[in-house]
Amino acid sequence: MDNIVKPKVTLVGAGPGDPDLLTIKGAKALAKANVVLYDALANEEILALAPQKAIKIFVGKIRGCHEYSQDKINQLIVDNALTYGNVVRLKGGDPFIFGRGSEEIEYIQSFGIPTEVIPGISSSIAVPANQGISLTKRGVSESFWVITGTTSDHQLSKDVALAAKSTATVVILMGMSKLEQIVSLFQNESKGETPVAIIQNGTMSNEKVGFGTIDTISKVVQENNLSSPAIIVIGEVVKERNKLKGFYKEFISNKVCARE
Repeated sequence: MDNIVKPKVTLVGAGPGDPDLLTIKGAKALAKANVVLYDALANEEILALAPQKAIKIFVGKIRGCHEYSQDKINQLIVDNALTYGNVVRLKGGDPFIFGRGSEEIEYIQSFGIPTEVIPGISSSIAVPANQGISLTKRGVSESFWVITGTTSDHQLSKDVALAAKSTATVVILMGMSKLEQIVSLFQNESKGETPVAIIQNGTMSNEKVGFGTIDTISKVVQENNLSSPAIIVIGEVVKERNKLKGFYKEFISNKVCARE
């Protein structure tokens, strides 16, 4: 009777990249895993927390290379749970922030398999914070939007155009391939001087950053060779970061002098 497999699936948010930002509860779940299915955005160092004998399966989607469709991933999770018991589905950031965690949970539960969700620190908040950027600040920004830059049909989210009209801080994930469209939408709202930060590989040892404005950020990206995975932060809070106050003050001053 002891050999009866008791299936269970735990969705664990791996956090923004730095393995030290995994939650204690997530680490405890990994320590009990028989199988770990992990994403491209989940730091592989975290896998060391799982038992050495645990089966580890990479199911990440890398741009231009989707070896596993979402349907196939769903089935892999169920098959491994029914065969081996305790499965951890390790997902970058938080499972429910553009991570398709709810889709996976619904599919798994349709087989009567018990599930648990362990939230992760979302990159949308942690990556800017790691650069000293507070998404909200009294008197500067009362709210923030978190938007996917690329929808399931590979288009720019229509919410970006709505966000461009607001005074909120705008955080765009998976938006680097749509940067020119994003810039155009903000320029259409006369927000060319709005500060922008682009943070690549946030919280990791190979983190790269670029700072500018809506009007200059494309050039900044080119000069700094910034690419995915990266987070785009748009809003006045970017220049509130202490180290950047002088940068933006000089930028605005130079713009005024040029006009005169």
